[in-house]
Amino acid sequence: MNLYEIIKKEVTQWKKEGYKSNFEALTEIFEYINKESYLRQAQIEALENYWYIRNILGSPTIEELYKKHIKGTKLLKALGVPENNYAGLEHLPENIQEQAIESIIDKIKNDNEFVKQNRLDGVRETLTLSYPSYILALAMGSGKTILIASIIATEFAMSLEHPDEHFIKNALVFAPGKTILGALREISFAAYERILPKRLFKKFITNVKIVYTQDNQKDISVIKGSIFNVIVTNTEKIRITAFSIKNSFFKDLKNLGYKSKDELKQLYANQRLHTLTSLPDLGIFSDEAHHTYGQKIGDELKKIRQTIDYIAAKTNLRVVINTTGTPYYKKKILRDVIYWYGLAQGIKDGILKEVSGNIKAFGEVKDDFFIQTVIEDFIKEYWNVKIFNNSKAKLALYFPQIDYIKDARENIEKVLIKHNINPSEVLLEVHSNSRPEIKDLFDNRINDPDVPFRIFLLVNKGTEGWNCPSLFSTALARELTGANNFCLQAASRCLRQIPNNTKKAKIYLSKRNVRILNSQLQETYGETLDDINMASSNLIPVRLTIRKKDIQPILIKEKITSVILKESVDKTKLNLPKLDVTPQKIKVQSSTLTLSDHKDKVLNVIDENTIEIEEPTTDIYFVAAEIADTYRLESLKVLKLLKVAFADATEIPYSVIEKLKKIIESQLSKYEIKEEIIERALALLKLEGFSINEETGDYYTEIKVNKTRFDNMVVGKEKYPDTEFGFHYTPYNFDSKPEKEFYNSILLKLGENPDDIEDIYFTGAITSADKTELLFEYKGDDDKWHTYTPDFIIRKKNGKILIVEIKGKPFRNELIEKSMKEIENLNKEKIKYEILKTDKDVLAYGELEKIFDLIYKG
Repeated sequence: MNLYEIIKKEVTQWKKEGYKSNFEALTEIFEYINKESYLRQAQIEALENYWYIRNILGSPTIEELYKKHIKGTKLLKALGVPENNYAGLEHLPENIQEQAIESIIDKIKNDNEFVKQNRLDGVRETLTLSYPSYILALAMGSGKTILIASIIATEFAMSLEHPDEHFIKNALVFAPGKTILGALREISFAAYERILPKRLFKKFITNVKIVYTQDNQKDISVIKGSIFNVIVTNTEKIRITAFSIKNSFFKDLKNLGYKSKDELKQLYANQRLHTLTSLPDLGIFSDEAHHTYGQKIGDELKKIRQTIDYIAAKTNLRVVINTTGTPYYKKKILRDVIYWYGLAQGIKDGILKEVSGNIKAFGEVKDDFFIQTVIEDFIKEYWNVKIFNNSKAKLALYFPQIDYIKDARENIEKVLIKHNINPSEVLLEVHSNSRPEIKDLFDNRINDPDVPFRIFLLVNKGTEGWNCPSLFSTALARELTGANNFCLQAASRCLRQIPNNTKKAKIYLSKRNVRILNSQLQETYGETLDDINMASSNLIPVRLTIRKKDIQPILIKEKITSVILKESVDKTKLNLPKLDVTPQKIKVQSSTLTLSDHKDKVLNVIDENTIEIEEPTTDIYFVAAEIADTYRLESLKVLKLLKVAFADATEIPYSVIEKLKKIIESQLSKYEIKEEIIERALALLKLEGFSINEETGDYYTEIKVNKTRFDNMVVGKEKYPDTEFGFHYTPYNFDSKPEKEFYNSILLKLGENPDDIEDIYFTGAITSADKTELLFEYKGDDDKWHTYTPDFIIRKKNGKILIVEIKGKPFRNELIEKSMKEIENLNKEKIKYEILKTDKDVLAYGELEKIFDLIYKG
């Protein structure tokens, strides 16, 4: 079992226990995150693993983690040490075995020849780190950048709540290149209000400062020694080794006295590192960590590690977090991985497109048949497919050289003309010789729905970093040697999932390249082509887009209960009587048990007695601090009062503390409970709770729907082009067939006779407090307050509101119904609450007529 699998088991138990922690704010954060449903499940799980290790386990190094969880020779096996180095050790006495294991670990750290012979370079890097450094591995499309933002937000929030504890107060985020650095700007736009509870979010957002380093900028624009900075940079800009400086920039600075580029490079490196090492409680994040692990585990790893080691030696570095989608190196998982979410799981969870049955292998990919088949398939399968923003489905063909494109283009054009498609309108060649505007379109505007091109002929373009959600098909029209990850990078470009999509992706390649793709999958993901080909998703991501932004809120009268101050209290006149601080005697029963001879091995009681013990006590200073904090009093004044009341006793029994609190509350709590009727405006949609499409200005949110329900229960406005009623957002995601039946019947009836109906809204699917105010409170059986959202709102032009709930008898909730009837009684002149019964999967007979009567006669 891998380390991350062991950790996951422990975290599952921690979650079941309600995220118990020494810090209540951490429990509060996780309860909020799970309630909000902003983060994907993979992101939440990775965050849970991170905080379990950071807080519950105390931020151990990877070596400490392994030694804590894996014992004996299994430890060496888990670290990847070849078995011939410890064969037979398990038969030795435990103390000798432990000494031998420690000796082998010491060799990994210090014996170069041993490391070389056993290929343990990566393990040495892991075991020799003096600071905690972990890898969170998530497949592409899982949201690694938002995960980084979530860790930073929760760390900063915990640090603001507990400034003297071990939490991060500054963050440095590394990206391996300029392309991915651009993607990291998502850190600025993360919905932090949906990651942190309101009170913690306010503290965080008013303190955080996000800085993106600039080319040729001598220093980092943060105040030395300051806190709550997030510095986003690429690896070239901050490291001990000198980075490149343009000739033109050096010429401008020559007159300032710099004699050489090397002098200027070193100055830049020193200044930036000096600024970083001035920042306390630093956390370092490395995005796309496979650039410093895995395939590039040599010199590049050493450069980054040297920089981090230098920072760690100069400041109190708290933790290093690396994120990657490819946590395997030479078919072995990197030892630092504490969480792993793979491609197959991403497909199952609807984060990636399915590809099962759609990986097509050909004996030869250079002939005309291959090209013609790919184009014919694409036209048949995807030509009429659009994604959520109306961008049309696309195909990418990868060629080894530009000359190959020229040969293939004629064949492609013949197929397109045969289908009455103008080749010049849909074909685009992109390679090193392409015009700058073509490269710009491909790199930066590929997702624009107005881009007409559908089929892309590529040479050395369109692999890592190319984000094209409308790409449904990739074809590798070239043979590969397997020397790099091109096959994997190119083939997997079409897997990124998009909302409202039920179409599988399709990959075309040669039979030889199938073997290479399988090998590269195992090399970097630890999964086989069979794993990917067999993975099937039960979930489809659905984008709900708001159509009607200017819906008038619903005005209702509600009864509220308030606790108000009857009279002002002078806290300086607090009096405490003399209290007896003698600890009470507590009786405790003690039993002696033995195992019986019964076949079920039941325990028998053989002896019972009762003993008396003194109740526990606590320090008077602790009591003074707790009371001062609870009742907002001055702690020194409270301490003086306690010393008088307890005749200078230093230890206070717990039972006396409870009496003390009641006495204080009786003097300070001059409150009364008051009920009043207020009028409240309920917004059906709160636009600020939705995301914004920067291109179109549309507000949207995304949900996931079970595939079996998608075709029948997800209904868009396009199916009802002739009505303007309903669909304040589209599509509607109905919970049941009776809901859909009711909506169809109402729209049909209103189409015949609209009467004075203003509109009808399906409200049962959007129930989050950040997206709607149509939430009614009721007290549950657990004596806690819950919120309820009805299924439909029908609004008449005369201001009357009909609230409709559709429920089968087993699912009805009397407490909700009672609460809604109270609201109906308070609003007799304008609100009617009606529950429609269902008979199995249809509305019960006569239920629709009740609503029609209320619409046309009410």
